Amino acid sequence: MATAVRLLRRSLRGGEAAPRFLSASQNLVRRVANNTRSVDVGQPTPRSHPELLAEGEITPGITSDEYIFRRKKLLEVLPEKSLAIIASAEQQMMTDVVPYSFRQNGDYLYITGCAQPGGVAVLSEETGLCMFMPDTSKEDVVWQGQTAGVEAAENFFKADKAFPLSEMQKILPEMIERSKVVYHNVKTLSPSYKNLDSFRRASLNNKVKDIAYYTDELRWIKSKSEIGLMRESASIVSQSLLQTMLLSRTHREESQLAAKIEYECKMRGAQRMAFHPVVGGGANGSVIHYSRNDGRVKAGELLLMDVGCEYHGYLSDLTRTWPPCGRFSPAQEELYGLILETNKECIKLCKPGASINEIHNHSVKMLIKGFQELGILEKGKSIQYNYLNPTAIGHSLGMDIHDSVKLSKDKPLEPGVIITIEPGVYIPPVPILKENAPDRYRGIGIRIEDEVLITESGHEVLTASVPKEISHITTLMNMGSNSMMDAHELRAACS
Repeated sequence: MATAVRLLRRSLRGGEAAPRFLSASQNLVRRVANNTRSVDVGQPTPRSHPELLAEGEITPGITSDEYIFRRKKLLEVLPEKSLAIIASAEQQMMTDVVPYSFRQNGDYLYITGCAQPGGVAVLSEETGLCMFMPDTSKEDVVWQGQTAGVEAAENFFKADKAFPLSEMQKILPEMIERSKVVYHNVKTLSPSYKNLDSFRRASLNNKVKDIAYYTDELRWIKSKSEIGLMRESASIVSQSLLQTMLLSRTHREESQLAAKIEYECKMRGAQRMAFHPVVGGGANGSVIHYSRNDGRVKAGELLLMDVGCEYHGYLSDLTRTWPPCGRFSPAQEELYGLILETNKECIKLCKPGASINEIHNHSVKMLIKGFQELGILEKGKSIQYNYLNPTAIGHSLGMDIHDSVKLSKDKPLEPGVIITIEPGVYIPPVPILKENAPDRYRGIGIRIEDEVLITESGHEVLTASVPKEISHITTLMNMGSNSMMDAHELRAACS
């Protein structure tokens, strides 16, 4: 392997390209894999899953050309003689032998297309993309199946160079020494490179910086193919929530409704939920990130569901609040009408040149005025607004629920950006902070959230198919036997 290191060093200095060198055990693993399924690289490929990927795609909907473009773009925006180190997410374990479902780090997936744990991607102008892939044993293949290795990194993920992870300690130090600045993904800091003397020295010399600002900037504007994936993710969760709304007329357990939304999303092609669903009935809806989902929606209460799914790496985020019995009480309707009007007016502001902060400030003014008119907020005490709604109006959305978080909320929106608009009000059943709402509003939580794509001419609401107008919701919830229940069942459920 010393010969391999020397050849890589020569390639770094402009000499001949470094060939691949595999140990005997790695060659054995490769032969075992080839004897079973030659196209298996640990994740779907056009040959193994032609129903998911077209020829030339690394992940569904995203071609190798687009991944290569992303790598070139990252190197263009980084300062001269920079080195970028982006590690994959680590496999988290539930117990000593039971893993949690793996989800890849957004930056690593965005750059490499590899959806598997254990790898480290290194980029520089000299080497292009160099992928260090996990060393795999025969036992690993028996227990976990085939995973991507050096060959897959070069042939499928289109890395310029690839090596076993075990060789990184011999190869990466010189790459670090030759660079002026080392950028890395702080969220996935890995001992595989963190403990290298060269990395420690670079850190002590203030040469190590977080790469998140640069990757967040690249991920801010979605490509045409990314928009297509996010449009489908939004469509899946929209259809699924509609079915869950119908079910809520007869099934009031929060846990059942959480199960329903996940089932519907996965049956429509989602790989997983984007986050643990918020299914809050009654006062539980006033808890912003309610996650217990162990209550029961009582007659006359509202139900708030904040849900999203992941479709081939891209997420959706949607919230609706409705009365499963099909009728808003006067107090519920007053609050709901204010939140709905704020949602609609803020969506109108979504266009190129506007910013999330501008839209947020507009929402605050609308809600303060509305809360004062309803007697929920005393005039002259606007500071108490945050007790009723401590959340921002929205956030960027993409491969993460809160995407591109390093960027300023004052950054002007551009065509291809996708954000959420989600005004709300959260009034606990008893005062917790200093909110002073009348009793008739107690225990009410309402949020209305939509996904909005910024376009050249303005915007497109990707979740517009899910009802939010009061008349549309009451019509939906009172539909007859052709929609899963008859009038007798409806009366029983609402009693």
